[in-house]
Amino acid sequence: MASPALSREALDLRQSIQTFIDERLQAKLAKLKPDEDDKRQALIEAHRREAWLADAARRVGQIQLATHTLKPLHPDARGSNLHVVPPTPPAAGMVGTHSLGADVANDVVGNAAALDVFKFLSLELDGRSLLQRLLADDAEMRAALSDDPAQADEWRHAFAGITQGKGNPASHTLAKQLYFPLPGGGYHLLAPLFPTSLVHRVHRRLREDRFGEAAKAARDAWRKREDHPHGYREYPNLAIQKFGGTKPQNISQLNSERYGENWLLASLPPQWESPDLRLPLRTESAFTFLFGHSSRLRKQVRELRHFLATTTHNNLAIRRKRARLLQDIGDEFQQYAAQLREQSASAGWSASPECLLHEAEQLWLDPLRVHDDPTFRQRRLQRDWPLQASQRFANWLNSAIQSKDNLMGEDEAAQWSHDLHQELTLFKEVLDDDRR
Repeated sequence: MASPALSREALDLRQSIQTFIDERLQAKLAKLKPDEDDKRQALIEAHRREAWLADAARRVGQIQLATHTLKPLHPDARGSNLHVVPPTPPAAGMVGTHSLGADVANDVVGNAAALDVFKFLSLELDGRSLLQRLLADDAEMRAALSDDPAQADEWRHAFAGITQGKGNPASHTLAKQLYFPLPGGGYHLLAPLFPTSLVHRVHRRLREDRFGEAAKAARDAWRKREDHPHGYREYPNLAIQKFGGTKPQNISQLNSERYGENWLLASLPPQWESPDLRLPLRTESAFTFLFGHSSRLRKQVRELRHFLATTTHNNLAIRRKRARLLQDIGDEFQQYAAQLREQSASAGWSASPECLLHEAEQLWLDPLRVHDDPTFRQRRLQRDWPLQASQRFANWLNSAIQSKDNLMGEDEAAQWSHDLHQELTLFKEVLDDDRR
């Protein structure tokens, strides 16, 4: 029976298959001694295209494609591995395997001696792997496998089974298991698996950031204090988890490609180090002092000044934003006052000759001085320093936002006065509460 004529695409696929088989044959023949003719002939027979494909279709059952694997949890665990195709486009939300989309690296678990079958299925032509074509039941792919349609379909079915789990879903005594309670006393038994495809993407990214040529060039430019078009990333305190010992391929194919290493990012709480808080000495206004020492406050004032200068109309959204900007500035001073109060070691600093602040600001910012200064305590209890301090805040802020471009109309000026009055009322209430 004559072979059916093959299309150009089927011929190209068959040639790719033959080239792959021939390369494997030559690698094995090169290891033989000159007098091992029997072994040489046996290898040649085993690497005829249809003979090798038949053997590969038999051995493919020894391996499974996976995105989530079990052995990294325990090398002796004998349970299910999963192959989950991420959605395209990726689902929004938390980062996970579903975020990988179409660019997912498939792992392989099972008998490491059968990994050559996976390499065969990974062959690509025109941007599509043989496995993708087999899963899509591509007619050209079936024709490339065999001239016998029944034989081609049998092999296609066998190779496509690499994505299917072996047997029913199962866990193992050496695997992790979580009992998730349900209403009524029941529970779900959850069996976490290792997200090998996601880990491989992260590993690839970290490796490029740490050892890639672009990262090396950026670091070299930094050391030489030279300009560079982009920066680089650092990952301090990385931990390395080893899987598989001296035989990482026994865990999985991707684990072998990672040399058995799983890089763990540091999961440590930050060590907060508060900068030394400067006391408002040698200045007549705490508002001017903090404005000069806080970049955040200066940014907030600039934003409010620009907003007032460029807003030519008045509506609810405008009024709300103006009030929010004003509140942020007031909160910055209240936060500074709270930080000063926490510095018990510096209590009484306002009694220093270097303190030139108005009395109302002293009574506001140095409350702990009352424990050692009876006169100060009486003034703090009896005088209306909250009103005076809030008025000084208003005077300072009006001065800070003034500019030749900031010429508010009558309506805008009236609303600004209203917003400022509301903020000063809140400002004074906080100070009044602090006095009690």
